[in-house]
Amino acid sequence: MSQHIRYARNRREFLTDCFCGAGSLAFASMLAREQALAAPRYNPLAPKPPHFPAKAKAFIFLYMAGGPSHLETWDPKPLLNQLDGKVRPAEFGDVKYQNVNSQSRILGTKRTFTKYGKSGIEVSDLFPRQAEIVDELCVLRSMHGDMVVHSAAQYQMMSGRVIPGFPAMGSWIAYGLGTEAESLPAYVVMPDPNGTPEAGQPMYTHGFLPAVYQPAMFRPGKRPVLNLDLPEGVTLERRRKTMDFIRGINEANIAGEDPEFAARISAYDTAFKMQTEAPEIFDLSNEPRETLDLYGVGQANTDDYGRRCLLARRLVERGVRFICVVSGGGGAESEWDAHSDIERNHLKMASFTDQPVAALIKDLKRRGLLDSTVVLWGGEFGRSPESERSKGRDHHNTGFSMWAAGGGFKGGTVYGATDAIGLKAVENPVHFRDLHATILNQMGLNQDQLSYMHQGRKERLTEVHGRIIQEIIS
Repeated sequence: MSQHIRYARNRREFLTDCFCGAGSLAFASMLAREQALAAPRYNPLAPKPPHFPAKAKAFIFLYMAGGPSHLETWDPKPLLNQLDGKVRPAEFGDVKYQNVNSQSRILGTKRTFTKYGKSGIEVSDLFPRQAEIVDELCVLRSMHGDMVVHSAAQYQMMSGRVIPGFPAMGSWIAYGLGTEAESLPAYVVMPDPNGTPEAGQPMYTHGFLPAVYQPAMFRPGKRPVLNLDLPEGVTLERRRKTMDFIRGINEANIAGEDPEFAARISAYDTAFKMQTEAPEIFDLSNEPRETLDLYGVGQANTDDYGRRCLLARRLVERGVRFICVVSGGGGAESEWDAHSDIERNHLKMASFTDQPVAALIKDLKRRGLLDSTVVLWGGEFGRSPESERSKGRDHHNTGFSMWAAGGGFKGGTVYGATDAIGLKAVENPVHFRDLHATILNQMGLNQDQLSYMHQGRKERLTEVHGRIIQEIIS
């Protein structure tokens, strides 16, 4: 029985008791339902205007899970080699670690740093390809966070809180701006094939925001999304009619505001559009050979991360708002988590990512997309100046490095500094909440205005208030 017939029957039933209170209430409810069904469909992911003119409209987070060492990558400290094997000098103060203790000694680095580009920024020999794009980078050498364990630090990096249950950056940005992608999710996470980092999938989720703002998790490999092909014997028209029928049933049974139900409807719609309109985005064979070579697609070490970085560019082209491309997962040996051997670990992880990361920046720039896309590189913390297990470095949250590019960040810039052994951020310290506030600012979002009432409190990404780092943005 069609909806129209069912409602017509309800109207006839109403005439039998139109002067009864219960009948009047039923009629009012029926009218409200019909008006809701007749109204234009509300799409919570429709593009929304920013709070003020934005520099960027998309965000790519190149997340190096596990904690890349600032001392081997972006923050050269010659004094480390002079103090190698010695106890940390008292003038540098104290920092609490997981495993480094009074028996640990300063660990020098085998990496060499060279100045590159017009800016003359020093880059480690771990990153010869990123050295080529250093004039596009704003290197933040004074990052710091509150936690020294992976899971809590990962939650804070992603959501501004040290416990799970709060929305991640991607969900906040999708909530604030919606998406320009009609046949793709607003917020995409591309995990490492080895597994998840310690905080697991909760670090990426929507928390208390409506479920429509949750991330879409794309699989590693050549088929990031399964079942995009129509089943054998099913035509596009038949699938479309099926989806329209399901939507009609769902909408007819929505009782008031039901964000979880609305999210399910939205997910069905997105899945259908991806099946009918977007399969080609995942087929990299239509990219020129030069582009595939640029990212290292087809090469043993770089194929996986190269594919995912290239897909991130393709998603940005089609209006996806937030993409997280993860390097590392499944445990210390397959993350930037160099407890046992900093050299072995970082040489391996850099060999997977350096070329694809540099390729993404080059590709975005030549396509005119870098100016409108913020790209962020980094992890949840850095590594300790002292040794762990003689050749490794422990977790380190009091001073480490990240970089940002595009989206109005000033390229060829170094901001902030740690002390002479990289122990603490001592010049222009940047907390995670300051970074979040600055990113939101570049996306045209006011950190206080982007809020959501939860349990009687207006919650925001920056928790209390972050400092917008005006010196590094335009």
